[in-house]
Amino acid sequence: MAQIQLRPLGHSGLKVAPFALGGNVFGWTVDQSTGFRLLDSFVDAGFNLIDTADTYSIWIDGHRGGESETMIGEWLRHSGRRDEVLLATKVGMDMGPGGKGLSEDHIRSSIEGSLRRFQTDHIDLYQAHEDDPNTPLDETLGTFADLIEEGKVRAIGASNYDADRLEEALLLSQDRGFPRYESLQPRYNLVDREVFETSLEPVCRTQELGVLPYSSLASGFLTGKYRSPEDSEKSPRGKGAVKRLNDRGRRILAALDAVAARLDARPATVALAWLMAQPTVTAPIASATSLDQLRELVSAASLSLDVAAVTELNRASQSP
Repeated sequence: MAQIQLRPLGHSGLKVAPFALGGNVFGWTVDQSTGFRLLDSFVDAGFNLIDTADTYSIWIDGHRGGESETMIGEWLRHSGRRDEVLLATKVGMDMGPGGKGLSEDHIRSSIEGSLRRFQTDHIDLYQAHEDDPNTPLDETLGTFADLIEEGKVRAIGASNYDADRLEEALLLSQDRGFPRYESLQPRYNLVDREVFETSLEPVCRTQELGVLPYSSLASGFLTGKYRSPEDSEKSPRGKGAVKRLNDRGRRILAALDAVAARLDARPATVALAWLMAQPTVTAPIASATSLDQLRELVSAASLSLDVAAVTELNRASQSP
């Protein structure tokens, strides 16, 4: 396999491969033995950024959150590969009795839980999972600054911020001398383009932030396996995917099919390659539940889309 070219993540000093493995499935639809195989194969293929969150997978009956971090931590202990990966996790979403938000107290308690579950002494990219309008930004950013000073965090990022709030946070960091958010995790894919491209992308481009899109395959819709309402039973995310089966969604699938056939690739691979080709994107995030799925995803890093392919996909996915 060709050498993976690493990309800078904002001004953080971190360098990441152009595809990040999503950890939301670990401890949910992926058991430990499968998870270990996926993580080993991901790193063996030359990739390094593993993204998860403390809240994964609290939505499952009997889960308390932290299941994904725990599995990754067990893999790190078992494999001894901590130095080969960048760990990215998030804080702020509702942890039930564990609280929520971006106050100093909640961030402090949350990072200790994440470090314990990961079985490590630092997190490479610690991200605000969503904005917290009830906590002053200077409290949140000041707490993150302290964690960086203490060596528990290397860089910080934001997820699910709107453009105005992101700009406000960046300006505050500049004015107060705090470390800034070096990355943004937006919802961005061939189906969901408008919000990122019209408001968030200009901020990321001007401020030279790293961009780590989540929902890169639109809840699995862009894999092409959801073609009718009946396909909603194919996976736990199926109902969300089939909601996209409108005229525009079918047009996008047709373009993906055509490009994939021409390039001898899979639709999911093409969809990720399109994201990787966007000038502000550092690494799209996607999850896999099998080694076959993982191979489809990582192969996007070596798939070069020609101008005709990009034009066809852009035209099919234009907002109505």
